[in-house]
Amino acid sequence: MPVDISSLPCQGQTVCVTGAGGFIASWIVKLLLEKGYSVKGTVRNPADPKNSHLRELEGAQERLTLCKADLLDYESLKEAIQGCDGVFHTASPVTDDPEQMLEPAVNGTKNVIMAAAEAKVRRVVFTSSIGTVYMDPNRSPDVVVDESCWSDLEFCKNTKNWYCYGKTVAEQDAWDVAKKNGVDLVVVNPVLVLGPLLQPTVNASIVHILKYLTGSAKTYANSVQAYVHVKDVALAHILVFETPSASGRYICAERMLHRGEVVEILAKFFPEYPIPTK
Repeated sequence: MPVDISSLPCQGQTVCVTGAGGFIASWIVKLLLEKGYSVKGTVRNPADPKNSHLRELEGAQERLTLCKADLLDYESLKEAIQGCDGVFHTASPVTDDPEQMLEPAVNGTKNVIMAAAEAKVRRVVFTSSIGTVYMDPNRSPDVVVDESCWSDLEFCKNTKNWYCYGKTVAEQDAWDVAKKNGVDLVVVNPVLVLGPLLQPTVNASIVHILKYLTGSAKTYANSVQAYVHVKDVALAHILVFETPSASGRYICAERMLHRGEVVEILAKFFPEYPIPTK
């Protein structure tokens, strides 16, 4: 049964969303505003036109404040989180460059949780990734991947998958820091997220589809991928924030598709594009 989140009590509550201009974060902000929350969104530069889509959301004029903050600047985070009932920490680089990935992902997450502890927020919801779950060469193919699974850090390092490495270290650290500081932490681990963009820039998961439309991918890989809609991911974040009994990690996935099925779907909707057939 779908939950009617519009009926839940949230009027008068203020929450902080880090990296508010991002793909998932923009949807979280949109749905929070629709529900009546006041939202403090952290962005690097509130005046940057790439954040203007947030100001146009319904309820933004009355209940959205964009705060200038950097994940590695503790004081700026502290200021943004002060007075909030909860924090949605979604800001994270999506890159395989170890330098750009590790410090913001790991130290940034620590800073957010420390600032949340200081502000005595009710709960922190952290956007992690399926990348912290499935990268394990020693797992038997018969094993069902669930919330108890963790990616193998050495394997991530050896395969130079710095995104999965950074997200795994960040999530493991988040659990440690939250425990030490008495922060109620709940984690959402989405698979590959697709859906309508609210922001004006193209993000990494959309490039996954775009490459088949632009002709830059001449063939598709013989592999499967799990997908989920961005609105469902945003709703999942709000649901675990609002449900007192929610705890631990939640994999957020809708369905598994082989790349062949993905290109078939695209060819059906966009026959005029150079979609690969092999």
